Amino acid sequence: MTVPKEMPEKWARAGAPPSWSQKKPSWGTEEERRARANDREYNEKFQYASNCIKTSKYNILTFLPVNLFEQFQEVANTYFLFLLILQLIPQISSLSWFTTIVPLVLVLTITAVKDATDDYFRHKSDNQVNNRQSQVLINGILQQEQWMNVCVGDIIKLENNQFVAADLLLLSSSEPHGLCYIETAELDGETNMKVRQAIPVTSELGDISKLAKFDGEVICEPPNNKLDKFSGTLYWKENKFPLSNQNMLLRGCVLRNTEWCFGLVIFAGPDTKLMQNSGRTKFKRTSIDRLMNTLVLWIFGFLVCMGVILAIGNAIWEHEVGTRFQVYLPWDEAVDSAFFSGFLSFWSYIIILNTVVPISLYVRPKACSQDPCRWSISSPPCSPSLTSCPLCSVEVIRLGHSYFINWDKKMFCMKKRTPAEARTTTLNEELGQVEYIFSDKTGTLTQNIMVFNKCSINGRSYGDVFDVLGHKAELGERPEPVDFSFNPLADKKFLFWDPSLLEAVKMGDPPTHEFFRLLSLCHTVMSEEKDEGELYYKAQSPDEGALVTAARNFGFVFRSRTPKTITVHELGTAITYQLLAILDFNNIRKRMSVIVRNPEGKIRLYCKGADTILLDRLHHSTQELLNSTTDHLNEYAGEGLRTLVLAYKDLDEEYYEEWARRRLQASLAQDSREDRLASIYEEVESDMMKPLYFQLLGATAIEDKLQQGVPETIALLTLANIKIWVLTGDKQETAVNIGYSCKMLTDDMTEVFIVTGHTVLEVREELRKAREKMVDSSRTVGNGFTYQGKLSTSKLTSVLEAVAGEYALIINGHSLAHALEADMELEFLETACACKAVICCRVTPLQKAQVVELVKKYKKAVTLAIGDGANDVSMIKTAHIGVGISGQEGIQAVLASDYSFSQFKFLQRLLLVHGRWSYLRMCKFLCYFFYKNFAFTMVHFWFGFFCGFSAQTVYDQYFITLYNIVYTSLPVLAMGVFDQDVPEQRSMEYPKLYEPGQLNLLFNKREFFICIAQGIYTSVLMFFIPYGVFAEATRHDGTQLADYQSFAVTVATSLVIVVSVQIGLDTGYWTAINHFFIWGSLAVYFAILFAMHSNGLFDMFPNQFRFVGNAQNTLAQPTVWLTIMLTTAVCIMPVVAFRFLRLSLKPDLSDTVRYTQLVRKKQKAQHRCMRRVGRTGSRRSGYAFSHQEGFGELIMSGKNMRLSSLALSSFTTRSSSSWIESLRRKKSDSASSPGGGGADKPLKG
Repeated sequence: MTVPKEMPEKWARAGAPPSWSQKKPSWGTEEERRARANDREYNEKFQYASNCIKTSKYNILTFLPVNLFEQFQEVANTYFLFLLILQLIPQISSLSWFTTIVPLVLVLTITAVKDATDDYFRHKSDNQVNNRQSQVLINGILQQEQWMNVCVGDIIKLENNQFVAADLLLLSSSEPHGLCYIETAELDGETNMKVRQAIPVTSELGDISKLAKFDGEVICEPPNNKLDKFSGTLYWKENKFPLSNQNMLLRGCVLRNTEWCFGLVIFAGPDTKLMQNSGRTKFKRTSIDRLMNTLVLWIFGFLVCMGVILAIGNAIWEHEVGTRFQVYLPWDEAVDSAFFSGFLSFWSYIIILNTVVPISLYVRPKACSQDPCRWSISSPPCSPSLTSCPLCSVEVIRLGHSYFINWDKKMFCMKKRTPAEARTTTLNEELGQVEYIFSDKTGTLTQNIMVFNKCSINGRSYGDVFDVLGHKAELGERPEPVDFSFNPLADKKFLFWDPSLLEAVKMGDPPTHEFFRLLSLCHTVMSEEKDEGELYYKAQSPDEGALVTAARNFGFVFRSRTPKTITVHELGTAITYQLLAILDFNNIRKRMSVIVRNPEGKIRLYCKGADTILLDRLHHSTQELLNSTTDHLNEYAGEGLRTLVLAYKDLDEEYYEEWARRRLQASLAQDSREDRLASIYEEVESDMMKPLYFQLLGATAIEDKLQQGVPETIALLTLANIKIWVLTGDKQETAVNIGYSCKMLTDDMTEVFIVTGHTVLEVREELRKAREKMVDSSRTVGNGFTYQGKLSTSKLTSVLEAVAGEYALIINGHSLAHALEADMELEFLETACACKAVICCRVTPLQKAQVVELVKKYKKAVTLAIGDGANDVSMIKTAHIGVGISGQEGIQAVLASDYSFSQFKFLQRLLLVHGRWSYLRMCKFLCYFFYKNFAFTMVHFWFGFFCGFSAQTVYDQYFITLYNIVYTSLPVLAMGVFDQDVPEQRSMEYPKLYEPGQLNLLFNKREFFICIAQGIYTSVLMFFIPYGVFAEATRHDGTQLADYQSFAVTVATSLVIVVSVQIGLDTGYWTAINHFFIWGSLAVYFAILFAMHSNGLFDMFPNQFRFVGNAQNTLAQPTVWLTIMLTTAVCIMPVVAFRFLRLSLKPDLSDTVRYTQLVRKKQKAQHRCMRRVGRTGSRRSGYAFSHQEGFGELIMSGKNMRLSSLALSSFTTRSSSSWIESLRRKKSDSASSPGGGGADKPLKG
């Protein structure tokens, strides 16, 4: 869009801003937005989008062509269409066209119906939203208009509890100072109310006549999806006024607790931030998906090779033998040579053998758009579309696994009434392969319910209670809490145990008063007084709410605020401070400041923030106070408390006026406004303006307790060989204390390395020393390692993977910044991955994402990130799997996540139960799918050598059509959805069962080739056993048994029975559904078989069903059933024998767990029988009958040896020499010494 750049002359004199067009556009083609109030003619020149939204994709005329075009963009549908075209060529196809068109039409129809239904509801929702009524000021009169007719530049009146129709600039409201309250739950998921404020110059425009004369023009940024940022300028009455996000009401918000307000439409319809955020969902892909991409290409290459072999065979046969049959088997008219016949045969066999390509597994789910008409950008991803084989689809199985997660009552939080939610269906099996967990601390490991616990004021610490001997009293030994009855406005839920702090307040200690005055002024909390004396605080963070509540109880009660004032009751006296500026908190500044003028006219800046930021800004004259406060900070952090430093400085009038002028200029800047404001804030908060330097007041310490079950969960996940890294913004001491509390760090660890270097060289040296100590420790233990000078990167990695002992790494944010540089990131990664636990302190949200990306980049491991706040979103989106905790900080993390629940402890169940089962089921499903398709298809390949390579099929065309859709679809679906190797209790009891998923043991290239080999073996027997029998067999009347249709029925019946028996062997957990599907599929096969060879169908369709009674006659022959049983036995017995030998000689961990479970059940049953035996009066028999059966039989069988080594020691000790760890050592890069087998968890390079 080309935007005119004219500007009224009266504003040009006021200093027009530089044109946005001078910059490269950031969002689309529009480079700036201009909107003039009450001037539709002027605004129409820019051709802005109307407020009509359209989320539907089709209408009656476009539905069929557009939907078919979309569906044929999928690989599977295009592939089937290509096969269908080939089958329509008579010279090529030996199959009827319906063998392909039936499944294709079935899929296209089901998908089309689903898409049509979804689009119908979109149309319905669009109409409902677009036809909502709104009050629009037109020609000086408020008129009812439909939302779709609202235009940019219109002035709209909103009333309480109404949705905001478009993105509006707030002009005025019924509340004083142009305030209004909104709820943004549909935008960002936060349910707490937020405050928006009109700029002072328009806040008085509450009268319609004044609004009708308002002709201001807004020049602002173009449409974008940034919900928390807005930059613009209002030009009116030869003046310009800066606009920010605090002046905007966004579409999707709801007006609350405000009678009315007026707003100017800035963005409408698709340009609103709500609609800009409703883009397509980005789907993550699993490691199995990526492997499948490779396997499908291999299979397709195999299909082409088979086609080439058979085509060459056809050409040779036609040249050598076929010429003898030209008299009664002439070539088609188009065929003029044996070579051309072979060329046509190639395409014929591509059609016949196409079922080896599992194209139904290769379909990607449609990326569905979020539905903005639902008024939310937080909608979960839509269900994936059906694939080419609807019942056998991977996506259907994943959908079932997702429902199991949603329905899990053991992951339901009764307190918050919050269930677990799978927000995606594509990553379930990836949950069974996680090796690294990256966790936030606050709100994830802890409850994020903050309690004011201790504080340091003027060098004295408050909060501890001591007994008469001077010893610190424990919680249970403490006296009654402090009595705040003197304060009628105190919060009765607030508890504090040290009465000396209240005494200092009552005695009028100036530093103490100033301390609590700062807490009551420096915040963004909103106060609501529902009843007289009953205050309710609404804070954006629990920390802020806890600090303001503490000030309230100690007599400094925050009562109310306006845009320019803050009212505080200080020990019963109401004092109103003039609010001059708020320098708000962000993740970069890590501090917040307010500038206020007290009733005496003195200007003072109050600041609270992280100690790493504020302590550097203090004047050197406060060194003694600084030292004592630092000691207190370290003490609080050692107890796991969250700390903030408090300070203030006085500003003289002249300096403030000059600073405020420069701040106004920065806020009006169109270019780099945020950077300029940050520079202005930095200036006033620095200590360069002597004597206007910061005065230290003290520090606060807030307690954030661990969530229930966190230590147990971390311990269990660690036993499952999952490494947990904590990435937190807290102090090092606080994070370390939490690490010990949740058992990430233990006193039994060999060493805990702490990296605190401030330069690149210091960080590199500390990391090098840590690696040397780990290697030296392993050498000391005597495991054969020798460390000589510098090792190459690959050699050092192998050495570190095999070190003995348990280590932990703790690194600060400034050190991490150096460690993440390109020339040092590998050194950091090698050191960190060799440690059992890693804690990164004082990290920014960007650094969290960088750490996750580093592990993803260099380690072949699945990563999972879990957090609860907006600062965790980047980390959650970067990891393979993102988990959101629905906690105290809104639900931004939940909206960005793939899975969500309310407590960290549910993570163990998500991974060890649902994740492991999903991985197991998916792997078994894929293995069986490849097996049955190769067993089915390869029979045609062998038959080609006996039919002159004529592309004749073994099975009849109806069997080919129904094999994957009806006969074998439901049993494999049941196994893929319901199967399990061990019960959920055993999955939690034996976390080592999780390791096969990490090593990708159940489905990999090796397992794929085993399945293919088994399928080819089955196809060989399936063809040659009946072929050999039929060569000499006769019927009971002596006639020849062999004919084409009898052979086809025999082979098809054998195939269905063999694959049904095979899936019975593969099923580890039998349910009624499994039984019904397996035996029901066999029954359906025989019912359809007899129906197709019946007189009834022949009478109706004589040209299609010509072989009347063939199935009945064939299956009535004992020889046929003996052949079927022989084929089944020969196909299945090797599988049974192999599994029996493996179970006896080298059982898996799950086999051993199942065996122990059977032994326990047997013992319990026998024990119950023993208890039923009554006593006969003799006490001598009491001893024998009071004990359970011994292990004599078990000892004599020798099975107890396997039970001991696998079921017991490998579960309870971390230095197990189980088969999993042996395989892990084999999969690792070659170690420098064979003595490194004692490593607990070597990593994959």
